[in-house]
Amino acid sequence: MEEKNSGGKGERNPADKNPIQVADRLFGALEILTEDGSAGLMDVSERLGLNKSTAHRVLNSLVYMGYARQDEITGKYEPSLKIVDMAGKIMSNVDIVHVVRPYLRRLMEQAEETVHFVERDGVEAVYIDKVESLRNGIQMVSRIGSRIPLYCSGVGKAMAAYMDEQEVREIWENSKVHPLTPYTITDYNAFLNELERIRERGYALDNEENESGVRCIAVSLREYTGRRRYAFSISAPVTRMDNERIRKLAEYILETKEQIEKKINGLRA
Repeated sequence: MEEKNSGGKGERNPADKNPIQVADRLFGALEILTEDGSAGLMDVSERLGLNKSTAHRVLNSLVYMGYARQDEITGKYEPSLKIVDMAGKIMSNVDIVHVVRPYLRRLMEQAEETVHFVERDGVEAVYIDKVESLRNGIQMVSRIGSRIPLYCSGVGKAMAAYMDEQEVREIWENSKVHPLTPYTITDYNAFLNELERIRERGYALDNEENESGVRCIAVSLREYTGRRRYAFSISAPVTRMDNERIRKLAEYILETKEQIEKKINGLRA
């Protein structure tokens, strides 16, 4: 038997066992390192209830994956900066809404239309913020947490336009492409041509492709890494979104995009 006892860390209920034992050991060791700053082999062995050879394999696995390193002088193990990087990414996802919301609110006031903010999740976009316009008492049916396909939405196409060809094809092939409205693009070559037009003008349009009677103008945000996992849009009934108004809204949304990118990338500089 490799384990000295089945209780694991003292604060856990012995009846609540991790179904994947190796994960319990790896994350248990990682928690010890992050809590203490560093720890020796015997300390980890005793606190996890593992014999020395098993604890050694667990720690070496963390070193191999880049989550820990061993001090050459003391022999103790400590967490690597990879943990800090992961924590920073998690917090940036949480904080991004608070950072961009003032800009989205100002955009809503300029446009007098509803503004949506989304994050990419696979072949879909998830609404993570919404600034509702009460103009004429008409409200969008969208809600925070709901999803929208990338292939037939303004926000989705705004992000896809700046992806490499392989990633675009993967999105298309893994989406359930079908006509949600008579205007939905369902031909791959037509989709690629649409992405080219988006790159030329700097913004995407949803011409009733996802929902009949609703038109959107959207842009994606370029992060300092070059990724584009966030996008935002202005949505309104087609009766208020003729081509002349689209051109005016394009000025507002492109200006807001520039301001937000300076803000979010400046925070990480």
